[in-house]
Amino acid sequence: MNMCTGTPALQLDSLVYKKEKALFFLSALISALFWLVLVVGTLGLALIWLLFLFIGYLFVQSALIAWIKGNGVRLSEEQFPDLYQRYVQCCQKLGLQEQPEAYLMNSDGILNAFATRFLGRDFVVLFSSIVDAMEDNPDAINFYIGHELCHIQRRHLTRGPFLWPASVLPLLGAAYSRAREYTCDQYGRACCDDPQSALQGLTVLAAGEKRWATLNIPAYLAQTQATSGFWMSFHELVADYPWLVKRAARIADPNAKAPSRNLLAWLFALFVPRIGAGSGVAGMLVMVAIIGVLAAVALPAYKEYVTRAQIAEAYQYADLAAEAVAEYYYEYDDVPMDLESTSFSALVPDFIHSIEVNPGNAVVLVTMASGSIANQSFALIPYLDDDGVIQWECASDDINPKLLPAQCQ
Repeated sequence: MNMCTGTPALQLDSLVYKKEKALFFLSALISALFWLVLVVGTLGLALIWLLFLFIGYLFVQSALIAWIKGNGVRLSEEQFPDLYQRYVQCCQKLGLQEQPEAYLMNSDGILNAFATRFLGRDFVVLFSSIVDAMEDNPDAINFYIGHELCHIQRRHLTRGPFLWPASVLPLLGAAYSRAREYTCDQYGRACCDDPQSALQGLTVLAAGEKRWATLNIPAYLAQTQATSGFWMSFHELVADYPWLVKRAARIADPNAKAPSRNLLAWLFALFVPRIGAGSGVAGMLVMVAIIGVLAAVALPAYKEYVTRAQIAEAYQYADLAAEAVAEYYYEYDDVPMDLESTSFSALVPDFIHSIEVNPGNAVVLVTMASGSIANQSFALIPYLDDDGVIQWECASDDINPKLLPAQCQ
C-alpha cells in the first residue's frame, strides 16, 4: 500500500450517521457474549472449527482477489492518471494513512463499486460502467470512491467477522448495515467538490447511466413520502440497504428527517433474521457452519457437562450413604444388611437408579439411570487406615474416567 500524505480537512466524526455508533456497541456486546459462550461452552473446541472456517474463507476470498488482480486494471500515475488522482485526493481528504490498491473493472453494465479485504490488505474496485456514466460529471466519481473508502476507514470490513453473531439478529443486523451505508454516503458526499455531484452520482443507480442527466431531482426526492407504508417499511427493515430515494434525500440534506415507518412492520420484521439477500451465499454458508459447530461440538459438550454434574451429585449421596454405613459399623461392629438399616434417609433424584450396600464387604454401589450412563455404576470401597478409621476409595469399571469426579480419579 502507498502512503497517503496531507492532513485531512474533514471532521470525520460529524459525517458518521447518528445511530451507527450505538448500533455498533450493541452488536459488539452481543457478539462478544456469543463468542465467549461458544468457546467456553465447547471447552475451546469451537476454536478448531473456527480455524477451519478461516481456512475456507482464505480460499474463497483469495479467488475474489485473484479475479480482481487478474482481470482488472490497477489505477496508478501511469494508468488512468486522472482517475488515480481523484482516488489519491479522496484518501487524503478522508485521512487514510495507507492507500488501498484501487482497480477499474469491466462490469458489463453493472453500476456500482465495492471494497474488500484480504490478509490485512484493502482493495477498492470501481466498475467501468459507473465511471463511464459520470464522464460529463467526473466529480461524481468521487462519491463512489469516498463511499468505499469509508468502509475501510471505519473498519467495517475488519469488524465484520467478529460482529457476525449480532449481524444475523432480526432488526439489529440490518439496522447496523443500513447505518453504515448512510455514513459512507456522507463520506462520499464529503469527497465531492460539489455536494450536488454526490447526489447526481447516487441517482445514477436509480435512473441509469444516461437518464440521470435529465432526472428531476426534486420530484425524485418527493418519493421518500411513499416509504412509510407497511410493505415499504417492512422490506426496508429486513434489508441491508436503505431505500435509494432515502439515501438521496440524506445526501441532499444530511439533516433531513426520514418519514416514520409503519409500527406493524416493526413487529413483523422482528421475526425475520438477517440471512439471505443481505448476507448472500457466504452468509448462509457461515450460518450452516456455525450450526454444524453447535450440533457437532457444543451439544455433545453440553450433554457431557450434564452427565458430569449428575455423577458429581450422585457422589454426594454415595458419600452420605458411606457415612451411614461407617456409623452402623462403629456402633454394631458389623456390616448392615441394607441401607434401610442405617441412618441414611435421603431422597435420591431420578437420575440415580439405586444406592445399595453389599452386606458382605460394605461396598456402597451407586447405579445411574439416565442418558449415556444408564445402568452404569461406581462404588465406594471401604478400608481401614493405620488408626483403624474407615476410609473410602471410589472406583468404577464401566463409567468413562473423565466423567467421574476428582475423588474417583
